[in-house]
Amino acid sequence: MTKLRLAIVGAGPAGIYAADILLKTERSFDVSIDLFERLPAPYGLVRYGVAPDHPRIKGVINALRDVLDRGDIRIFGNVHFGEDITLADLKKHYNAVIFATGAIRDTKLDIPGIDARGSFGAADFVSWFDGHPDVPRDWTLDAESVAVLGNGNVALDVARILTKHAEDLLPTEISDNVHAGLEASNVTDVHVFGRRGPAQVKFTPLELRELGELRDVDTVVYDEDFDYDEASLAAISSNKQVKVIDRVLQQWRTRPSVNNYSSNPEPVEGRASRRLHLHFWAKPVEIRTDAEGKVAAIVYERTEPDGSGGLRSTGELREIAIGQLYRAVGYFGSPLKDVPFDKRHGVIPNHEGQVLAKDSNQRVPGVYATGWIKRGPVGLIGHTKSDAMETVQHLVNDQGAWWQPEDPSEAAIPALLESRGVKWTDLEGWHRLDQYEVALGAPHERARVKVVPRDEMVRISRGE
Repeated sequence: MTKLRLAIVGAGPAGIYAADILLKTERSFDVSIDLFERLPAPYGLVRYGVAPDHPRIKGVINALRDVLDRGDIRIFGNVHFGEDITLADLKKHYNAVIFATGAIRDTKLDIPGIDARGSFGAADFVSWFDGHPDVPRDWTLDAESVAVLGNGNVALDVARILTKHAEDLLPTEISDNVHAGLEASNVTDVHVFGRRGPAQVKFTPLELRELGELRDVDTVVYDEDFDYDEASLAAISSNKQVKVIDRVLQQWRTRPSVNNYSSNPEPVEGRASRRLHLHFWAKPVEIRTDAEGKVAAIVYERTEPDGSGGLRSTGELREIAIGQLYRAVGYFGSPLKDVPFDKRHGVIPNHEGQVLAKDSNQRVPGVYATGWIKRGPVGLIGHTKSDAMETVQHLVNDQGAWWQPEDPSEAAIPALLESRGVKWTDLEGWHRLDQYEVALGAPHERARVKVVPRDEMVRISRGE
């Protein structure tokens, strides 16, 4: 019987879902799958892209863990594709490869002053508060007033972490350095800016509700943003999710602490010590800086509905003093060595997961993509399942175009990595690290204390 030796690059949800779906797919051949992950631990976006106070979303890890713990998929962590192992190596030892590397960079925003000191990409901040091993350990939060650009779930995650009191994060898996950084924060006001209105937001009702549950934080909305046009009213009446979002926002409009804020910004007894302002119909046009080149203010233009669900300019400019800025306007994929890449869209060019040559649009035999690197960073984690199904089906049907590896033996990869001095981690190593982190948190009634330094993660995983 023919055997498919498959490499999957990326051990996040997209890669693990693809492996699981292939193993469960009806086929006429055996399958052997190796997952390669540049980080020492698996789960990708769920471990390093979801805020630590989202245990319900992190429950996805339980399903992913079940897949890996079956024992029919090998994992090689702490292996960097393009350096530790190359496309040529994969062709020598596998019949095909699926790239599931996600999108970890921020989309660029072209407005004056956007690169000033104190202006950050949301991806970097998320990586910091999620304890990613490849970002600096320290993050200075010395500004009282901060802006967040974007109206998606990432923007609300960033805003929530900025306003939430550090001690309220202790029951989560937050790492010690992140807790210390948030505890030292000077932030009192976070302003979230979206170009469109409340009926056109991209975040989910769950994310929005969480803002209203923060201890000692007032969520501030402004009456001028709720003059709905017919398109907005139609969206509210026809879409259950939009209807729930509108209901939550309308409830917030009636809160006393919120309702009197814009007319009376001075401290009032009973008002929270921190505020999270939601500004709709607000298009950022310039970031102003001080004499030292640091973020000092945001200038935005008031937009308005155009009657068909879009927006148009009003020409009215407003300015709010800020000391830091976080850009949460989307993620962007990164190129992989020797793999076609669409620089404009930040994806691997493909047709339904079959990778295409950059210039000719011809299929590249044996090379596939799934997840965000396939379709761009849109949709929720669960959406990667349908991506994987489509890609896997093509892989199964393309048997005639598979590579013919020189050495498909399963012993070849550990020998290759060892010869190159790569300190890879495996599934047993992840279990060891997982248990270590949980044990660190147990005495303090915390879910876990995440280990951050890469070398320490590797040492624990390898039992060294």
